[in-house]
Amino acid sequence: MYVARIPNRNSPPTYLLRESYRDNGHVKNRTVANISHLPLEQIQLLSRVLKGEQLLPVDGVFRITRSLPHGHVQAVLDMFSFLKLPNLIASQHCRERDLVLAMIAQRVLDPGSKLATTRLWKNSTLGEKFNVVDAEVDELYLAMDWLLRRQKRIENKLASRHLHNGDLVHYDVSSSSYTGATCILARFGHNRDGRKDLPCIVYGVMTDDEGRPISVDVYPGNTGDPTTVSDQVEKLKTRFRLQRIVTVGDRGMLTQTQIDMLRERPGLGWISALRAEGIRKLIDKGRLERSLFDEKNLAEISSPDFPGERLVACYNPILAERRQRKRETLLAATEVKLERIAREVARRTKKPLKKDEIGLKVGRVLNKYKVGKHFRLTIDDSLLTWERKQQAIEQEAGLDGIYVIRTSESSEKLSAENAVRGYKRLADVEQAFRSLKGLELLVRPIHHRLEQRVKAHIFVCLLAYYVQWHLKRAWSPLLFADEHLGQHRASRDPVASAKPTAEVQAKKTERRTKDDNELHSFRTLLNELATQCQNTCEFGEGTTVTPIVKLAEPTPFQTEAFQLLGSYCRQ
Repeated sequence: MYVARIPNRNSPPTYLLRESYRDNGHVKNRTVANISHLPLEQIQLLSRVLKGEQLLPVDGVFRITRSLPHGHVQAVLDMFSFLKLPNLIASQHCRERDLVLAMIAQRVLDPGSKLATTRLWKNSTLGEKFNVVDAEVDELYLAMDWLLRRQKRIENKLASRHLHNGDLVHYDVSSSSYTGATCILARFGHNRDGRKDLPCIVYGVMTDDEGRPISVDVYPGNTGDPTTVSDQVEKLKTRFRLQRIVTVGDRGMLTQTQIDMLRERPGLGWISALRAEGIRKLIDKGRLERSLFDEKNLAEISSPDFPGERLVACYNPILAERRQRKRETLLAATEVKLERIAREVARRTKKPLKKDEIGLKVGRVLNKYKVGKHFRLTIDDSLLTWERKQQAIEQEAGLDGIYVIRTSESSEKLSAENAVRGYKRLADVEQAFRSLKGLELLVRPIHHRLEQRVKAHIFVCLLAYYVQWHLKRAWSPLLFADEHLGQHRASRDPVASAKPTAEVQAKKTERRTKDDNELHSFRTLLNELATQCQNTCEFGEGTTVTPIVKLAEPTPFQTEAFQLLGSYCRQ
């Protein structure tokens, strides 16, 4: 018997249950029943039974034994392949390389402690891909020691990829709190986390002109920013073997002492900015006047106080207004606190406040708001008076909105506009610090006790940022980001405050991609990709069980994300 499907021209098909038989050597068919009234699923099942198939309950023969998040892992592995990261770490395959690569990938996907990392490897396909599911935390520590011994070679490879003679190199320093007291790098210094109760560790990051991280150095927490510059100069000339390079650092990094040191090294140029006292000196000597900015917000000047340098003066009225408003707010807040102390001094008649006691209270106020230089104070026993130094305030206001870029590069090699743009690109290094210290990569808290482990931990974070930097570029159409930032930076006014283009503004307003998918942050995009799971299934019963591994079908958004990644990797 079998099920026959009889098509009808303008009506649904007819399904007949038929039987075949022989009559005088001829095959004939007869209809047993019309089963068109049955649901299509039942008709199909009946047809399969009649063909001899064995049908069993679904729950008994098909089981999904495990589902592991996979899509986000595959995205990172694709980027590893494009960046040739395994060969960057080590040319020969080994257990240590697998552990390091898995740590870097996990840092991108879901950062945590090294112990947490070994647990998380079991909760996605990442552990299987690198065969590190069975790894113990002590193995990770040993792999970190192995990585640190290779750091210089890895950085040399990165430099050969992304740095060339004549390029701009950006360098900046940050610090992170250290939880504990056993690491010799942990010292009390300028803690940029704002934690005065904790020691910190200083690290300096070097990037190329587009913001790709190239290298990192780790220093004790009490290291001054300028003192780290000589290490970077030596690295550029000796290790990276660059004959001609331009270093970009902020005014706190490239001090006059460091600039004098750079001048002694042939082939090393620099871009920095003048401190406020240097700008004041130019104004006092008539080298810098507001009238320079009547027609244009940028003017190139010179001064015998800065021989062999080009000075590019810039004026930003929005910055001027912002600084004026902030100064007035701080002055007013200081006066409110001083008035409160004065009322207390006047109220204390039975037990008057001594001069030293009043001075301590006033000192705390001045240290909080940092505008004590603008007040003339009179402090004595049971006496506190003050007045603003109006002339000094007006003198400082004359600098509002003005900054001066200084560079060793000639106008033939670097235009005034590009000198300003080059200095402003230090924001890319600051973005690296935000990613390293924020929720994306979590360089902190730092719990490692040994110096080499702290350095290796920060280096792993830097390599993770290197991968993340490229992923963000590939997925810029899916993120709240400017897809053509490089082009826009090269064409817009280098001095004026940056404004989002109409295209970027539309993305932020509509929150949709061109294919009408939702825009994401980098973290939520990875979470969306993680919903594509790798399912381990089993078919059959008893001794006839067949295991298979099946990926979930990608959603339209996941398909778009992988297509963008593929296009980026083919460039």
